[in-house]
Formats: sequence, C-alpha cells, structure tokens
Amino acid sequence: MAAAEDSVDDGELWHTRLPNHAVFLRLRDGLKNQSAAEAEKSSLLTRNLLFGLSGDLFLWDGDGSSFLVVRLRSLSGGGEEPSLSQYQKLLCINPPLFEVYQVSLSPTQNHVALIGQKGLMVLELPKRWGRNSEFEGGKSTVNCSTTPIAERFFTSSTSLILKHAAWYPSEMLDPHLVLLTSDNVIRIYSLREPQTPVKVILLSEAEEESLILNKGRAYTASLGETAVAFDFGPLAAVSKNVFGQKGKDEVVAYPLYILYENGETFLTYVSLLHSTGSIGKLLGPLPMHPAAEDNYGYDACAILCLPCVPNILVIATESGMLYHSVVLEGEEEDDQTSEKSWDSRADLIPSLYVFECVELELALKLASGEDEPFDSDFSCPIKLHRDSKCPSRYHCTHEAGVHSIGLTWIHELHKFLASDEEDKGSLQELSTEQKCFVEHILCTKPLPCRQPAPIRGFWIVPDILGPTMICITSTYECLIRPLLSTVHPASPPLLCTREDAEVTGSPLRILAETPDSFEKHIRSILHRSVANPAFLKYGFLMSSEKDTAPPSEECLQLISRATQVFREQYILKQDLAKEEIQRRVKLLCDQKKKQLEDLNYCREERKSLREMAERLADKYEEAKEKQEDIMNRMKKVLHSFHSQLPVLSDSERDMKKELQLIPDQLRHLGNAIKQVTMKKDYQQRKMEKVLSPQKPTFTLSAYQRKCIQSILKEEGEHIREMVKQINDIRNHVNF
Repeated sequence: MAAAEDSVDDGELWHTRLPNHAVFLRLRDGLKNQSAAEAEKSSLLTRNLLFGLSGDLFLWDGDGSSFLVVRLRSLSGGGEEPSLSQYQKLLCINPPLFEVYQVSLSPTQNHVALIGQKGLMVLELPKRWGRNSEFEGGKSTVNCSTTPIAERFFTSSTSLILKHAAWYPSEMLDPHLVLLTSDNVIRIYSLREPQTPVKVILLSEAEEESLILNKGRAYTASLGETAVAFDFGPLAAVSKNVFGQKGKDEVVAYPLYILYENGETFLTYVSLLHSTGSIGKLLGPLPMHPAAEDNYGYDACAILCLPCVPNILVIATESGMLYHSVVLEGEEEDDQTSEKSWDSRADLIPSLYVFECVELELALKLASGEDEPFDSDFSCPIKLHRDSKCPSRYHCTHEAGVHSIGLTWIHELHKFLASDEEDKGSLQELSTEQKCFVEHILCTKPLPCRQPAPIRGFWIVPDILGPTMICITSTYECLIRPLLSTVHPASPPLLCTREDAEVTGSPLRILAETPDSFEKHIRSILHRSVANPAFLKYGFLMSSEKDTAPPSEECLQLISRATQVFREQYILKQDLAKEEIQRRVKLLCDQKKKQLEDLNYCREERKSLREMAERLADKYEEAKEKQEDIMNRMKKVLHSFHSQLPVLSDSERDMKKELQLIPDQLRHLGNAIKQVTMKKDYQQRKMEKVLSPQKPTFTLSAYQRKCIQSILKEEGEHIREMVKQINDIRNHVNF
C-alpha cells in the first residue's frame, strides 16, 4: 500500500512543482521592465506561446527571442529533490522582428512556427542525445536556425495582416505552411522556397478588392465577406473532376474548410503529393441545415474540423456561440449555386447539418438586483484548439478565460450513419438525447468592471491520472487543472478480439451499456450546465495597488452567483443523485432479500434431490444384483435344458467329427515319429564313425560345416515341432 501511495504522489509532484519553477519567475521579471503602453498592447491579444513535446514544456520568451524548455519528467522524480532552476534555452540565431503571438509545432515535430500579425518564422529544433535525451546533450543555451517565411512579401505590403497560419497536415512531405492574409488570399509556402508560394488560392474577385475604402479596408471586408480562419480535415479520396482533371479515378487530398466573417463556409481540396501540387475548385458556400435567417451569426471568428469521419466542423462566433455541424453529402434539391463560387457549373457540394448550438459564458453572468441575470454585451474572438489525445474533445481560449468542450454523441452519430436510415432530419433528434459537456476551466474576467486578461499559453498534458490542462496567464502564472474524465477517447481494440456474432459479452457489461442503465441515469442527473471556473487573484491585487477596489455590489453578486451555482449545480444535483441511489439501494436490498429466500429454497430443494438421488442409487444397486442372480439362474436352466435334449446340437456334431478324425491323425504322427527316430539313429551311427579314432579322419571345409549345421538345425526344429504335436495329441486324447 505504501508503495502504491508513493507512486501516486510521484505522479502528482510536477503539478505542485511546476508553478514554482524559475522560468516563470524570469518571465514575470521581464513584465516589470515593460512600459505601460507595451503592457496594454500585449494584454489585448489572446496568445498561445506554449507547447509540449516528449515530456518537455516549451515557453516562448519574447524579450529574449528564445524558447525556455522545462523537463516535466525531472519534476516528477520521487527520489531527490529536483532543481527548480534548471532549464534549457533555445536561442534564435536570426530572431523575428515582429511580435509573436502564437507558436505551432509541425506534424513531423521537427520545426516550430513563430506566428505574428506581421510575419512568420520557422525555428528548427536541434538534435537530442544523452541520458535524458536533452537538446545537444543538455547544454544550457542552444543556438537554433530560423527561416523567415514570405519575408519580402510582408515587408513590401505593410498594410497586410496575417490572419491565420497553420501547417500542412501531411507527415510524409516536406514541411509546408498555409497562410491566410487580410487581402483574402491563401498562400502555401514550402521550407525549401520560403519566399515564393507554391500555391495561391484566391478567395475573392479582383474587382471587389480594388475598391478600397478610406481606412484601407476592402469593400468585401466591410460586408464580412472576407475569410477569417481555415482548417484542414482528415485525408479523403475525391474525384479528379474536383481538380479540373478528366477521368473517373480518385485522388487523395485534404479538405480545406474556409470560414468567412459572415458565417459562410467554403470548401476546397489540397494535394501536394506531386511536385506541382493540386488545388481543387472553390466550392461554396456550403448550405447549412436547418436554415437560419442570420446564417448562424455574422461575427464568425474560428473554425475547427475534428479528426473523425464524417467530418464535424466547429464554428465559433465572437458572441460566444459554438455550432457543431456534421458534413454530409449534398442533395440535389439543395441550392448548389452561389454567386461567390468560382466554378460556373453547379457542383454537388457537401452540406452542413447543425447538430447543436452551445453558448459559452465568456463573462460571468451575475445576478442584478432581484435575481435577474446581468446582461453583458462582452464579446471577443475565440481560438479553437483540438485535443491531440481525444478526438471528441476540443478547447476554446479567449480574452476572458478557457473552456473545454466534449462531444459525447459522436459514437451515437456513427451508429446512426451506419444504420439504414436515410432521414437526415432525424439528426436533430439525436442532439436532444445526449448533449455535449462544457467545462469552464478558467475565468479571467470575473467582474464586469475588470478588463479582460487573455492567457499567454495553453497546453494539454496526457497523464496517468488523466489529462491535465496547463494555462499561462497574462502575468505568467502557471495554472494546472485536471479535465473531466467523462469525455475520454475510445480504448483501442485488443489483439485477441474477434468480430464474431456468436461471442457474447459479459451480462454486467451488457447491462451497463444499455441506454437505460442506472449509471447513465446518475450521470445525467449530475450533469452540470454551469460551473464555477478558477478565478485569477492577480486582478484584485493589481486593483488594490491602484486604489481602485472593485465595487462591493459586484463582489456580492460574484459571491451570490458562485453560491447559487454550487447550490443548484452541485449540492442540489448531488442530493437528487443521493435520493436516486438510496431508492435504488432499497430496491436492490428488497431484491437481495427475495433472492436470498429463493437461494435458501433452492438449497433445500438441492438437499432433497440429493437424498432422493442416494435412495435411487441404492435401489439401482439392489435391482442390479437381483438382475445378475436371475441371469445366472437362467443360464443354468438353459444349460440343463440343452443337456437333456435327445438330439445332438450342431456344436456337438462338429466335436464328434473332430474326435473321429483324431485316430487317423495319431497314426500319421506315429509314422512320422518312427521316421524321425530312424533318421536320428542313422545320424548317431554316422557321428560315431566320424568320432572313432581307428578310422581315418578327414576335414570339412567351412562351407560344408556351415551347410551341415544349418541342416541339423532345421531337422532339430522339425523334430521338436513333431514331438510337441504328439504330446498335444496325447493330452487331447487322454482328456
């Protein structure tokens, strides 16, 4: 038991040691040297300057233009106390001249993209070696080569802004970066030619882009008809017609979903397998079902494609709405033509079926005077992050905090699509049966009077005890929060599993998997729609230093709101679950009592059946003995009956014939014995002559001796057999 407890404690050590690491002290010291203008500018943008790789945590230091690497494994050691001041520094040889607000690890895990609004640079990770597999054997400072992407393009076009950047998802090809700029163009760059785009995707007409407003913004941008984000879907096989090629063959390509600010979604296919590469036709906007007058919002800001088939798109708006849409094949009755589609022919494009809508609580809704919710118009851009370990879960970061969303209905959706049902409208019925889980992890704007404090880093660390979220706040405070275990990836199938219809599962497992199981009933009762997130303390500390303490009314509203959430979403639901469990326990006790009575009755019946079986066994033995006695008596009666019959039976006649033949056989055997005796006397006389000294001796050759010995041996055996036959005949006759 002690060893088990020690192992658990060792697994949780890094949770408590990481926030006290010297890396965060160094980054906090760098904040103190910033001016007020720089601090205000940096606090307005949500950043993600954190990622993990092979048990190491990478934090971007903007002042030093370097990565600070912390080994989580060294913090989990249960032996000697680890040093909280040890870390590696990956220094850029050619540091970026722009401000980095996001870092992204490549699919091959060899490069890191440093993304800013005015440029992009790729850092190549150095080699690892040594006992602990550290960079360049564990040097404190390691120089890393960097490659600027589209440097001349961003330098010459000062008005352009990089809206979104991502890696091309292939691991087999050379690293490619996909950039979306404010001129409504997507460019694909290769690390081999970082200044020249490999492919260019135009998302708007040139005539419209030539109409520039006074503030330098395009006419289409003022109407929300510019792209704001994109995301790649899983690899799929598509027809060559999508790429404008002839033929019925299929090619492998990645679907690229492009989101516009007005909520419209476009689709194209990208394949870079060949040297030239292929870009499909721009299809869209994709029709959305059920249709909405506002097209599900006009302030779309992010899109995410979950790695599953069929593809599930998550569209986020700045007002905090999330739309979970399933991408299915389009139907002919849908409106497949669009003025914005580049292709003049009416292609059969996919459709988006909005499965459910989720509203995030960006800023806490506090109760005003008379238990009425305080209406807040707070809105901000939302960033979507997929979970690398669980495909049915993703995370949202924004200026006011962090949310985690788990889609528990994906498995049921796959069952529905695998069935023979063709009514796609019944997808809406599935959303009412099982809704997604929304977990409010962190709130950086607990009061309306407070300014938002966007986080600087976010990462999910897979752990033995469950997934853990690491958040780096705007003041470089490290917050570690475990995620809900309700949403977890499906376990991989065992090697011994077989798809056999005759193999039946365990009754308890079948009972637990039933739709109306008690465990699922308790989970539905304990399901919370609202949670109390973690609040940042530094906001209040900073306000106290400036003598601008938060109003007591808002503090009271915050406490009342937290108390109400605990009462309604925790205590009340736990009481309901307790009552259900007690009711179920009482029912199970009654069933147990009845089953014990049935068990006692079965034991009595078993005892009586055993006694009856013993009595029947005794009777069987007695009947068997009597049957044997009767059989013996019947044999004696039949034997005596046959012996008194005046007529010989067939066997007696056969025996009589054999007895009559015996005298003739004896006579023949007697003659044979006489002949053998005569031969024996003759041989003895011959031997006496040979052994006699008076007679002249003669010698035999080896061949002659061998022949004589063989003849004598055969004769001896023959005589032995004849003697044996004679003795047998005599015994038989005497009998």
